[in-house]
Amino acid sequence: MSTYAVSYTYTDDVATRDEVRPSHRDFLRALLADGVLRASGPVDGGVGALLVIEAESADAALAVLDPDPFALRGLVAERGARQWDVVIGGFAE
Repeated sequence: MSTYAVSYTYTDDVATRDEVRPSHRDFLRALLADGVLRASGPVDGGVGALLVIEAESADAALAVLDPDPFALRGLVAERGARQWDVVIGGFAE
């Protein structure tokens, strides 16, 4: 497994994002419990998010997030995954 930094950029639909946020966070907590998600949280004042995912490939890291309620409701305008080779710090192995 490798570590991937996945970035989300949200749409401007803040009202729907607020409505869906509890199910989005429940989804992420399940990924955390499964050892797939290492960390997540909003960036840049909430216009997007950074998620640290353990996966076999960038495509697999994105695929695991396909069922995210934010994605299913069309609240993620853009997303991308970059492999992150952590050598120092809490995520280093």
